[in-house]
Amino acid sequence: MLELRPHCECCGKDLAPDAEDAMICSFECTFCAACVAQRLGHACPNCGGGLERRPRRPAAMLARYPASTARRALACATSP
Repeated sequence: MLELRPHCECCGKDLAPDAEDAMICSFECTFCAACVAQRLGHACPNCGGGLERRPRRPAAMLARYPASTARRALACATSP
């Protein structure tokens, strides 16, 4: 089951579980669409894999299986 991380791991922007601009790699690293396009070149800075739009969990399942609240260290906060 996807972890649904709560923020962009590049710029720190909050990403709600139903965020339209949340992107993930196959390891669930999470980034906002702006960072993916403008800073990351559509590749995960952690694993080098591609980034795709994160699927949304249905509301009924989100209540039973909530999104993560754990924040991770920023992967590229100091890069250009």
